[in-house]
Amino acid sequence: MSDAAVNPLDFYSGYGSITDPGAYNPLFQGLPGDIRELCEIVQGQILHIHWAEQYGVEVTEENQKESNLRFVSKQLERVAQGGDSPLIKARPKEERFMGTCRDFATFLCAMLRSQGIPARSRCGFGAYFMPDYFEDHWICEYWNAHEKRWVMVDAQLDEFQREQIHLRFDPLDVPDDQFIIAGKAWQMCRTDQADPDGFGIFDMHGWWFIQGNLIRDLASLNKAELLPWDVWGGMKGADEEFTMEDMELMDRAAALTVSDDSVFPLIRSFYLENDQLQVPPTITSMTDDGPQEISLDLG
Repeated sequence: MSDAAVNPLDFYSGYGSITDPGAYNPLFQGLPGDIRELCEIVQGQILHIHWAEQYGVEVTEENQKESNLRFVSKQLERVAQGGDSPLIKARPKEERFMGTCRDFATFLCAMLRSQGIPARSRCGFGAYFMPDYFEDHWICEYWNAHEKRWVMVDAQLDEFQREQIHLRFDPLDVPDDQFIIAGKAWQMCRTDQADPDGFGIFDMHGWWFIQGNLIRDLASLNKAELLPWDVWGGMKGADEEFTMEDMELMDRAAALTVSDDSVFPLIRSFYLENDQLQVPPTITSMTDDGPQEISLDLG
């Protein structure tokens, strides 16, 4: 069946290579369908590596390696090493695997897809972590069949984090002015509604950072949910210049990624037909140990 004939809700209700639990599929059996309960399950298995110390958990060298687990099957393998407890039973904080916002989003995405619920990870920026700044972030988006709309969910924000950042909205229904999809961030900067240097994390910010997240979000919409520090194709470095062709390509990507499901066939073809955007068989991962060439089989 051609992509033009595929219903996007059908597409997003099935696993991709990243979210497929593989041999650990039994761990997804019998999970609740309630989104709040699913988020609590995710929070009981993953600890954000940059929040760990605030929970009183030391980050070890082994933990650093865990944050490089791209595939949900590998994350479930790590979970299973801690015993045969079901996912609904939260692990002690020091026994959870350490990841990032991308892992909370993608783990929830995988659990939703295991129940046939359309879901997708989205890459962009959160407006709720630092005042007057849009911080690099990922959330999960799922299709609410009752309301007939995509709902953004931040599975990372447990009660402790909500209190720490003084969250003023329900993380189970994140407003679109609080999580800025990367394509929207690009458009805001292109139309002088925002400063590119107001988007990033740590000492990384600007056009190049927004572009990287935009390409990651487009890949994620095609079920290739890579790590935040994976780079490929046309992604720019901090010191690289953008050509007019680069800007126009990103303008097109931004327009597609912020559109409704009517453009789904174009999202597929635009991604699959452009070597600057599609995830290749080999990528570069900018790890703490330096750049590493990684071979991927995304099917």
